[in-house]
Amino acid sequence: MAQGTGSINSDYKDWEWSADAGERARLLQSPSVETVPKSGESEGNGLGATSALGAVFIVVNAALGAGLLNFPAAFSMAGGVAAGIALQMCMLIFIIGGLVILAYCSQASNERTYQEVVWAVCGKVPGVLCEVAIAVYTFGTCIAFLIIIGDQEDKIIAALVTEPEEAGSSHWYTDRKFTISITAFLLILPLSIPKEIGFQKYASSLSVIGTWYVTAVIIIKYIWPNKELVPAEIPTSPSTWTAVFNAMPTICFGFQCHVSSVPVFNSMKQPEVKTWGAVVTAAMVIALFIYTGTGVCGFLTFGAGVEQDVLMSYPSKDIPVALARAFIILCVLTSYPILHFCGRAVLEGLWLRYTGVTVEEDVVRERRRRLLQTISWFLLTLLLALFIPDIGKVISVIGGLAACFIFVFPGLCLIQAKLSEIQETRAISWWAQVSYGVFMVTLGAFIFGQTTAKAIFVDLTA
Repeated sequence: MAQGTGSINSDYKDWEWSADAGERARLLQSPSVETVPKSGESEGNGLGATSALGAVFIVVNAALGAGLLNFPAAFSMAGGVAAGIALQMCMLIFIIGGLVILAYCSQASNERTYQEVVWAVCGKVPGVLCEVAIAVYTFGTCIAFLIIIGDQEDKIIAALVTEPEEAGSSHWYTDRKFTISITAFLLILPLSIPKEIGFQKYASSLSVIGTWYVTAVIIIKYIWPNKELVPAEIPTSPSTWTAVFNAMPTICFGFQCHVSSVPVFNSMKQPEVKTWGAVVTAAMVIALFIYTGTGVCGFLTFGAGVEQDVLMSYPSKDIPVALARAFIILCVLTSYPILHFCGRAVLEGLWLRYTGVTVEEDVVRERRRRLLQTISWFLLTLLLALFIPDIGKVISVIGGLAACFIFVFPGLCLIQAKLSEIQETRAISWWAQVSYGVFMVTLGAFIFGQTTAKAIFVDLTA
């Protein structure tokens, strides 16, 4: 993208950042990223310590996650292998484009986090909407994490309990609501209260190991299936032309790494848009192979009868799958506090900006407010997870928000950045980039509207 002389949106100054802006920026960075403070940075390259190869690993890590479990069901909803792969390939073009746009706008605005870039480039209203969307998205993802814990614990307990299953014979301590609640109160809540989270790097490593292992198990189980596993009907084409769009929320949720991409870009030794384009292309291709391998093999193993959480389709006593369940539980237990940490930081930033109070002036009240925010967040996510036992229903909601992070906000940033350039004549490339931004916003708005409407009127009311 051609750089032009411009003036980034002046509305950004309508609400001045409080003194803790740098702190909030740091909180929302990827757990594996380290950058220098803005106040100490200098012009030119060499600002960060992350190599291009390291950046590829971090972006892949950010993209892979719990959405992996829903991809076989997404292939089933899309109408088969061909439709699922084709939809991923088409969307991947815009996913990579959005990541490059964010890097371009980060350089133009000299901001280091996703929401700060949107604030600086697009102004106050889109900035507030972006921060609210991040808070809602992290809240919904925390609900999905608790549901996953319940799903996997159900299967593990079923494998450990040797008594014959009869109607009404289950013990109170095997009840799903009890196991989720006790796990959440004993492990997740204590990890969510602290102001700082020091184990983020270890959690990232666990997530990588867990997701790769789950993919390997699903592929191996397809190549060498258990004799008792008989797949249901395997559709080869969508039932209707609109059915393929049912897979969009899962794809958006799976590939959404855009919120953490801006600090990753700024952490690179050479934060250049061209280099970043190569980094995200390589990272997304790796993620594509992992998601496609999981989606195709899981779908072909169980057909149209595959569960929303693919691991739920396997027998309880399958040892390799049981180990995969244990990995997923461990990943989710360490990931929930990080997602809550990011959502809490956004809410805290909105509150401080609205009141105009700095962190230094509000130390005592910050502690009380953090406890109230954490407990309220935890109890609400737990309550919803207990009564929404299907991960697919949650992903159908937050998948629409993921589309906003992938398409809408990057598209708005590109449009505003190009409109802010001072040029005597508008070159063809300028018009092409503006048109591309308009198309991204339109596509993202369509995905968000379609998936949200379906989630509200079909999934949540079913």
